Amino acid sequence: MTTETSPSDPGDPADPFDPAGGAAARAALLAGPGPGGRPRRRALARLTDDWLAGLLAAAGAPPGVALVAVGGYGRGELSPRSDLDVLLLHDGPVARELPERIWYPVWDAGAKLDHAVRTVAQARTVAAGDLKAQLGLLDARHLAGDRALTDALRSAVLTDWRASAPARLPELRELVRERAERHGELSFLLEPDLKEARGGLRDVVVLDAIAATWLADAPRDGLDTAARRLADVRDALHLATGRATDRLSLQDQEQVAERLGVLDADTLLRRVYEAARTIAYAGDVTWRAVDRVLAARGGRGRRVRRPGIPFAGSGRGTGAVARGAVERRPLAEGVVEQDGEAVLAQGARPAADPVLPLRAAAAAAQNGLTVSYATVRRLAAECRPLPVPWPDEAREQLVTLLGAGESAVPVWEAMEAEGLVRRLLPDWERVRCRPQRNAVHRWTVDRHLVETAVRAAAMTRRVARPDLLLVAALLHDIGKGWPGDHSEAGEVIVRDLAPRMGFGPEDTETLAVLVRHHLTLVDTATRRDPDDPATVEAITKVVTTLPELELLHALTEADALATGPAAWSGWRASLVDGLVARAADRLAGAGAAPAEAAPTAEQERLAVEAARTGQPALSLRARSEGASPGAEPMGVELNLAVPDRPGLLGTAAGVLALHRLAVRSAGLRELDPVGAGPVLLLSWRVAAEYGELPEAARLRADLRRALDGSLDVARRLAERDAAAPRRRGVPTPPPLVAVAPAVASESATVLEVRAHDAPGLLHRIGRALDGAGVRVRTAHVSTLGAEAVDSFYLTDEAGSPLTARRAGEVAAAVRAALG
Repeated sequence: MTTETSPSDPGDPADPFDPAGGAAARAALLAGPGPGGRPRRRALARLTDDWLAGLLAAAGAPPGVALVAVGGYGRGELSPRSDLDVLLLHDGPVARELPERIWYPVWDAGAKLDHAVRTVAQARTVAAGDLKAQLGLLDARHLAGDRALTDALRSAVLTDWRASAPARLPELRELVRERAERHGELSFLLEPDLKEARGGLRDVVVLDAIAATWLADAPRDGLDTAARRLADVRDALHLATGRATDRLSLQDQEQVAERLGVLDADTLLRRVYEAARTIAYAGDVTWRAVDRVLAARGGRGRRVRRPGIPFAGSGRGTGAVARGAVERRPLAEGVVEQDGEAVLAQGARPAADPVLPLRAAAAAAQNGLTVSYATVRRLAAECRPLPVPWPDEAREQLVTLLGAGESAVPVWEAMEAEGLVRRLLPDWERVRCRPQRNAVHRWTVDRHLVETAVRAAAMTRRVARPDLLLVAALLHDIGKGWPGDHSEAGEVIVRDLAPRMGFGPEDTETLAVLVRHHLTLVDTATRRDPDDPATVEAITKVVTTLPELELLHALTEADALATGPAAWSGWRASLVDGLVARAADRLAGAGAAPAEAAPTAEQERLAVEAARTGQPALSLRARSEGASPGAEPMGVELNLAVPDRPGLLGTAAGVLALHRLAVRSAGLRELDPVGAGPVLLLSWRVAAEYGELPEAARLRADLRRALDGSLDVARRLAERDAAAPRRRGVPTPPPLVAVAPAVASESATVLEVRAHDAPGLLHRIGRALDGAGVRVRTAHVSTLGAEAVDSFYLTDEAGSPLTARRAGEVAAAVRAALG
């Protein structure tokens, strides 16, 4: 940002200088061709220093008296309308007339003065009882008189501050929180308070005070630049308004932008927002560091090492892990939890793992953590950009991150602060910190997109493709950085971006439709006659299947809720719901399940082997498709053929859970390859939660032991969970277990399960179905990010669909198993 150098009115009656020359010098400084910004603020402070020193001398101050600048003035910079915070320090009684000889000329000059007369002991007493006064004294600076007094004050105040920091920092944090609640977040306000709002100049003072404790320090990269930018804007605001104001009102923004040489008011706000985010993020990082230090000093730090637990990077992926005396619990491959943050495991290789930033972010958000500052910095510095198209895992991890809801926001902010978001989504730069000059909107464009994804995360049970919902939520306004209709521009961007993210043509088309028409439901429902057949036709021309209609409905609601309270009301919701219901009636039957692919030659071979031997036959193959070049395989494809028997699905899924293999997709079908009876064929795509993939021989042996009953899978899983209970994680919508309408299948009852993915989820479902005494004829299992979307085709023992009553009982049993 350029600095402001426009002339001001030298005859302004609010000049804080005496008429004998101070006002003229100040006017010349403000109107001259020299630089503005920090150099001018320091020059103004020097002029004021000289003036006040002259007043002290003229007042005939005796020895043992000092004039001290505190607060903002103590930091050696003055904005054109800044208050003067001054302390008259003395070591004994002083004549009552002495302070008056100093203060009255200041008041006569029209300056705002905050003053006090105290001894060093009195100043320390006041500071001990008034945190704000103590913060002001931390910036004490000698102006005139007895320098030894000022030095004694500074030394005593700093000593007191450091000694009392463990007790006073929580009090300071509460003040910061209360101030943020009163004034809001600077980076999202159309009329922000540059000083008091969260991310404003007051927070910079707080960060300096924390640094003075020697307990923690803020990340300094960009912090000074951000503080200077806000101070420059405040200077221009003071000159534009002629007042000592810190609120950047709408009517003043164009004039302030002109004084600063900025293109327009929107550009000004974007630069203010960027600075505020830098300061706010530095505050978040610093307060987390303070929390860790205070917890350690209070004996609450996690310093217990569990016996028999391997270190991070051992590759075994079992239990909690530790390094030295600090507990480290694995979260994902290359990512562990330490001191309440997600950090890199010892064996992590950022330079060889371009998916690691998204994996770390997703693991942190799903566990209600944030990624540590050092980790984000290292990821930004060492990780290579993702290949194009993205590996499957990268897309899945992005969806997992977005699906964490509120917990995704601080993680996203940390990634954005270090440039990782722009590296993933180059189009993000155009919407980053972009203001929305509409009273309905609460957020900047980029934060609105994140908030829409947060709202959408609570709606994942309503749709068959939660991954498409979450990505559409994140991108629906991406076109606002371009001229013209943002929905049309967004569609163009998404048609280019979705294939780069690894989405196929059909999913790309769905995302493009959702982005192009994310306003269509609300606009149609509120502006058209709901009883006119053409109204419904307008919707069914846009979305042609029930799954697409579900997605558009959820996106519409999430978008409105993330906009602000005025954008979504009961009346609007009822109009949209009614329109969706009419459109759904017209589209009924359009969302039938896709035809199942024929078995491969390998699957047929396994089925024949299982039928002839009466024993399970399996094959495992490392799966590298969708992985980045040179990376380790993403997981394995496992095909298992077993002569039909009860409980097969739950047993096999339990063995995979024991080996910490996450099921990304699975299918189950019946074959009769030799006419000797049905064989169940299970086709899995699995990946390791963390650590190395299991050896094929060990996995095969455990599967056979589980099937013959010598391995009690349920007991082993329960023992493991009891020994190392998992973090509770983030709140998620409750599981949805429902019986599909009879039209979904003529030969079976279709049970649909939508739930948050968790280790052993498919095992619990399979055991519940087995306990209910039904046969699973076919199953389609998908894990989309952190959400499981499963369909089970069930029959009774005779091979017939279940009765309505029986189907309800089975659904209730599965619901109880998911708890």
